[in-house]
Amino acid sequence: MSTPAVDLLLDAFGRIPPLYTDAIRGLDLPDLLRRPELRGVPGNSIGWIAWHLARQEDAQIAALAGSEQVWRAGGWYGRSGVGYDEHAMGYGMAEDEVARFTVAGAEVLIDYYQAVHARSVEVIGGLTEADLARIVDRSWDPPVTAAVRLVSIVDDAAQHVGQLAYLRGLLAG
Repeated sequence: MSTPAVDLLLDAFGRIPPLYTDAIRGLDLPDLLRRPELRGVPGNSIGWIAWHLARQEDAQIAALAGSEQVWRAGGWYGRSGVGYDEHAMGYGMAEDEVARFTVAGAEVLIDYYQAVHARSVEVIGGLTEADLARIVDRSWDPPVTAAVRLVSIVDDAAQHVGQLAYLRGLLAG
């Protein structure tokens, strides 16, 4: 039986996939890899942000669940064509690392994110109030609970999906 907190989290996480898909479906490789510039400084591409969004959710949900990431367990690392180390998620990448990003195409990113989302729903749907209250990171003051971590994950995803939509709009202009 689910709890109101679990229902709320599932609703929040459920808002990301259609926005993600709408932002990248149908883009060709040059559009996925195009890096907008501001004052001569290249930013992150739509493809890189989409990959990073999925990777951050995958890695953090796996850590919460104590399971392997979909990226490796589902074989997405090999299918994606992303040329990074299989443990890369985008955190702390230097500009030259971001510039090396490539991917097999929009559909592989969409399919990977759908698999990540399905795993997130599975994990979140199985949580109890006690699970949500469990401390998952004592390096913060106050310590971070599973519930707070899940809010952080979906907040990060929402910010990144907004970036995807903005960049998609720039391509249309």
